[in-house]
Amino acid sequence: MTAPRALPAPHATPLDLGGRTALVTGAAGGIGRACALRLAAAGAEVRAVDRDAAGLAALAEAARDAGGAVEPHVLDLTDLDAAELAAAGTDVLVNNAGLQLVRPIEEFPPDVFHTVLTVMLEAPFRLIRGALPHMYGQGWGRIVNVSSVHGLRASAYKSAYVAAKHGLEGLSKTTALEGAPHGVTSNCVNPAYVRTPLVEKQIADQARTHGIPEDRVLSEVMLRDSAVRRLIEPEEVAEAVAYLCGPQASFVTGTSLVLDGGWTAH
Repeated sequence: MTAPRALPAPHATPLDLGGRTALVTGAAGGIGRACALRLAAAGAEVRAVDRDAAGLAALAEAARDAGGAVEPHVLDLTDLDAAELAAAGTDVLVNNAGLQLVRPIEEFPPDVFHTVLTVMLEAPFRLIRGALPHMYGQGWGRIVNVSSVHGLRASAYKSAYVAAKHGLEGLSKTTALEGAPHGVTSNCVNPAYVRTPLVEKQIADQARTHGIPEDRVLSEVMLRDSAVRRLIEPEEVAEAVAYLCGPQASFVTGTSLVLDGGWTAH
């Protein structure tokens, strides 16, 4: 029987990603921006991927001001070959990019459904595929997939988003099983509604679909099932991502870290 592994004392091991390269998708704003800044603050060289060149430039400037390193990569994740290539050589991969449309299934545009699944499920697969050879070669890697409470629960009128997030959960677990012998962990973080432009843009859609005024959407739709009745801040999600990249989480893999204010406790 092997001796127990000695772990650092609690609170004695700050996250140190010096010498590591991290790739964050959807990095120009919201959760992705917060994750990029958090990982850069931990010493990682961050490849920030997004379609929004201006947002990436602002992110890189903010990182420089804080003493971190962020390299902007303007990339549309529907270019799957380019996505896979961009992930080569990364030590930490954060699959965060997403989009949303709220419509009943019979009114949901098939082309939008296809795009959502491409960006939020197929692109993460290709990014993971591109990242794993380097991670396996060095015997260490961290993959964090920004899922959602909608990866665990369904909501009406979000067929594409819910399908993509449920698929991402399965992809993450499969990656965890394959990656474990190579020192690679794969996990999801599952926030409820986060204070991001993606959520703010949903309010009009939700109001129209549910037939209520916009000022009632937050309390009657978005936060209806949450015990903690507020939006999550992007920085809170970034801290969960950072935890999964740290030494204290080396035994955490194939799971979902739920940040939902008690939504799934019902």
